[in-house]
Amino acid sequence: MNRYLEKYIQKDLKRKIVLLTGPRQTGKTTLAKMLKENFDYFNYDNAEHRLSLMAKTWDRSRDLVIFDELHKMKNWKSWLKGIYDTEKIPPSLIVTGSAKLDAYKKVGDSLAGRFFEFRLHPLDMKEIKTVLGTEDLEGKLDRLLKLGGFPEPYLEDDEIYYNRWKRSHLDIILKQDLVDLENLRHITSIETLIQLLKKKVGSPISYRSLAEDLQCSDKTIKRWLSVLETLYVVFKIPPYHKNISRSLLKAPKYYFYDTGQVPDEPGMKLENLVACSLLKEIHF
Repeated sequence: MNRYLEKYIQKDLKRKIVLLTGPRQTGKTTLAKMLKENFDYFNYDNAEHRLSLMAKTWDRSRDLVIFDELHKMKNWKSWLKGIYDTEKIPPSLIVTGSAKLDAYKKVGDSLAGRFFEFRLHPLDMKEIKTVLGTEDLEGKLDRLLKLGGFPEPYLEDDEIYYNRWKRSHLDIILKQDLVDLENLRHITSIETLIQLLKKKVGSPISYRSLAEDLQCSDKTIKRWLSVLETLYVVFKIPPYHKNISRSLLKAPKYYFYDTGQVPDEPGMKLENLVACSLLKEIHF
């Protein structure tokens, strides 16, 4: 499946490092591997790959080198900056990751002026029409509302499969990505917070109310929500007001990147899907 960012990334790879982020399992690695036939691939979660990265032993004759989850390396930006400054391009360099890269504390030096960043979102109706055609758009929309826009479950088109995928997807985020990002011990509470947010899609969120439900402080709730944003589980929409200071005081709304996570209430699902589509256009 050709994704909407492909031709833009292809162009930018000729000049800069490309950072490709977005929710887990939106197809970032698959997209990266489609960019060039002749590539080297390294995943920082793989012990053998980590040794190769430390030794910088990739094949310089390749057209592309893919660094997956490189942001988990200490001082990864300094390391990448050194490679770019001394070796230049080619080979082209792309870094993929399932979290907002600047949130990691292992940042090191700045990559300013050396990269372009892209965020790969799940499928929406605009992309589905382009990739899968315009036949039975109503059926495709119903599937999108029911199963969400992550490519694997959407293309599988099986609700039982999606329910298994959904549980596994969230489990990996909570037990792997969350631990990598911060030393949080309250995974059960964060899981409960996610369940509470699902019921409040489209409604202004009261931090105080959530804090009372989870028996913690407002500050803790805000921190947990920030982590969920960093891991691309939810995103925040602040209220609009001509007076910016007033808008900061009003309660925001939170939406899920996976519309399939939203309770089976048509209005909530549709609002979440529209919010996702608008955010995708803004990031594009």
